[in-house]
Amino acid sequence: MKLSRELEAFQDRLGHRFAQPELLVRAVTHASFSSDQRPSNERMEFLGDRVLGLVMAEALMEGDREAPEGQLAPRFNALVRKETCAAIAREIDLGAVLRLGKSERMTGGRRKEALLGDGVEALIAGVYMDAGFQKAREVVLALWGGRIDAVEDDARDPKTTLQEWAQGRGMAPPRYEVVDRSGPDHAPTFVIRASLGDGREATGEAAAKRAAEQAAAKALLGMVDE
Repeated sequence: MKLSRELEAFQDRLGHRFAQPELLVRAVTHASFSSDQRPSNERMEFLGDRVLGLVMAEALMEGDREAPEGQLAPRFNALVRKETCAAIAREIDLGAVLRLGKSERMTGGRRKEALLGDGVEALIAGVYMDAGFQKAREVVLALWGGRIDAVEDDARDPKTTLQEWAQGRGMAPPRYEVVDRSGPDHAPTFVIRASLGDGREATGEAAAKRAAEQAAAKALLGMVDE
């Protein structure tokens, strides 16, 4: 199979050149584009998630041989969660080469966090199927880079941390509300306000509601930690 010029270039950004190029094509084929002749990447997502999990678990165990499971688990979750995978996707511009159906293209599918995160998992599976676990491990570690060493700072998502802070002081859980939504339907921007029972509040802005909530929680944590 001959790859398009875009996919040829994408292999360099990914860090692996496929001996079986059909695996790369399948890994970037969303269900909205698939057919009997063009299978989607859904099954590859399933496999890639497991490969990613093993690579990260191994890396965390090797990186901190003294940490108990209670410390390793939140670090692991921070490294494999969908938001992290989507961030990796943006860094290698995966969205530019995804094969999407018309409906997904028209509604901003190339920027959707869930779709990008799933695509990265499918790519990891593709590398694993093409060249084995060791190569998949190399690619994952290269793509995640410094995130692994810095994961302690990101091991607890801001919403969880803020809720635990509030509960530890006998306060009600933080409240989140949408204060603004702008932009077209296919690429909206949300502004979320997070507030505590003592009146303190902060806002966060992002292209997804959950990400905006996390940003608001992070900003509010910065205030309560002062």
